[in-house]
Amino acid sequence: MTDAEKQNLVELLDSLVMAAVPKSNKVAKYGGTLYTLKPEEKEGQFCGVFPYKAHVQLSFAQGTSLDDPDGLLEGGGKFRRHLTYKILDDVDAKVVKRFVKAASKLGAK
Repeated sequence: MTDAEKQNLVELLDSLVMAAVPKSNKVAKYGGTLYTLKPEEKEGQFCGVFPYKAHVQLSFAQGTSLDDPDGLLEGGGKFRRHLTYKILDDVDAKVVKRFVKAASKLGAK
């Protein structure tokens, strides 16, 4: 994955998160961007976009609480789950927006 491909993926995911939850605040952290509706509270962070060497990850802080009937979310941690993307064509805007909207509602509680 080239840096340009990675940047394009990051920008696409960022635009989808912001389209799904326009009131999101962005916080640069952990080498990526966290999205929150409560910038003053860590618990308000509902998702993040993180570039890695061979992929870009869309991570959900409370991913285990998200409805995932198609089994798209990856990860085995206590709470976090993520979607992994290696090429732009892998990104399904409807899926991303659905997860992001659901995650933002969990983060807003």
